[in-house]
Amino acid sequence: MNIRDKNSELANPPVVKKLIPFGGYHTNKIPGHDPELTEVGPGTPMGEYMRRFWHPVCMSAELTDTPHFLKILCEELVAFRDGSGRIGLLHAHCVHRGASLEYGAIQEKGIKCCYHGMVFDIDGTCLHVPFPKGEEKEGEKYACSIKQGAYKAFERNGLVFAYMGPPDEEPPFPEWEGNFTVAEGDELVPYSNFQHCNWMQVQDNAADNFHPTALHSAKNVVKGQYQGTTFDEVGAASMEVAPDMVFVPIHQGRGLACAGARRVNKDRLFIRVQHQVLPNLSLHAYTSEDGSSKKLFSRFHIVRWTVPVDDVNAKMIGWRVMGPGIDTRGVGDKSMVGYESIDFLEGQVAMRRPERFGKYKIEDHPPIPSDHRARENYKDCQYAPGDYEAIISQRPIAVHALENPTKFDAGVFQFRKMLRDAIRGTNQAAGPEQFAAWLRENSAAPNSYCTGNVLEVPEAATLEEEVKQRRHVARQIVAILTESDALKGDARDSFVRNRFDALEQSTRS
Repeated sequence: MNIRDKNSELANPPVVKKLIPFGGYHTNKIPGHDPELTEVGPGTPMGEYMRRFWHPVCMSAELTDTPHFLKILCEELVAFRDGSGRIGLLHAHCVHRGASLEYGAIQEKGIKCCYHGMVFDIDGTCLHVPFPKGEEKEGEKYACSIKQGAYKAFERNGLVFAYMGPPDEEPPFPEWEGNFTVAEGDELVPYSNFQHCNWMQVQDNAADNFHPTALHSAKNVVKGQYQGTTFDEVGAASMEVAPDMVFVPIHQGRGLACAGARRVNKDRLFIRVQHQVLPNLSLHAYTSEDGSSKKLFSRFHIVRWTVPVDDVNAKMIGWRVMGPGIDTRGVGDKSMVGYESIDFLEGQVAMRRPERFGKYKIEDHPPIPSDHRARENYKDCQYAPGDYEAIISQRPIAVHALENPTKFDAGVFQFRKMLRDAIRGTNQAAGPEQFAAWLRENSAAPNSYCTGNVLEVPEAATLEEEVKQRRHVARQIVAILTESDALKGDARDSFVRNRFDALEQSTRS
């Protein structure tokens, strides 16, 4: 059955809506999920598309003196660092008789299966078969006849990245702007947070720039029952203001610029541009901006991939940029960034209130509650739900057919459409081969639209004029970034800052 058959009315009958009081009976039939975007196993449209890109699969700290079992894109894998320091990512089940290599012994070169002693190199080559004395040649012949499934992997700033597609179609690793625009004195701090739901709704949340107004605002918390940084994490009223949003496809449909304009006060506008990149990367500007002073072209604060584990689990894994260059308010807490932990928003992860429950250790499995309502801190989560609660409560796989979107959801639906166009071939520029060619043309270091800005733009005389002004400034910010895309480094930085400054001045004339 092809994807269009699976999406037919037979598989997903249209939802009949009867808008009558107490009409739950008429809306109690749940259609199927959207397989084209949500299913990621081998052979699925989305699974095959994703396999043509590099993804972080675990943290470097998870590679210890024993193999690390993990699941990515519905495949059971084992990751390890051998004695020579090389990273291996192999199919978990030994090609000989199927025993899991998670119980294997890491060697100076490769890994040895616990069951019969076969040794495999990081590329899957069988290095040794323990045949009896006198039959070594037969063992060598057997070793040449088998190959353990393996994927290329490497470490970067505390994360392990892997490419799981056809070896002859390997793309360059995307070094966004060469070093992810980390200013002097700043650093990329790795983290990995398990999400107990389908990857698509986690990625949707990154493109949903409207939800902080409700979900992350202390004024919406019941009786003040919230903990630490879960709410008001920005520390400014600007994030409690519903933003005017502009969504612009960029880089020939390979990404989406999500520009939000929020008024800090009558004198300043906060313009935050998040950059969504196909298929699962999101680049976020400073999350703790209070808008207290003018700021132009502030860059990456969060670099995040949403990596499918299987169809009903995912990892939110990437880097927090820490240091004075980006964290101008000095509110970040590096000690809280890591495995199953993030500093800026406790509700981002399954674990809450570490001072009460204790932090997870690397050797622990991520929390996988069979019923999220059975968690010890369930009532705390009800008082002050965060992203984690909102996302996983959409069902293990969100049912798109039941959604009733508003115009504020445009970014979510735009990004979904871009994914469909990419995997269907209706936007060839976003296809894996063309995407890889574009990266090579840009020396694997394309420019990002990610930026946070505080502009001294006076409030307009009327509400109608103010709305028009906010949207105009947001659109112009994206237009200037597009103009600058042919420039690199300091030249681009200078161009953008000057043009942003001129834009600010034009609002006063």
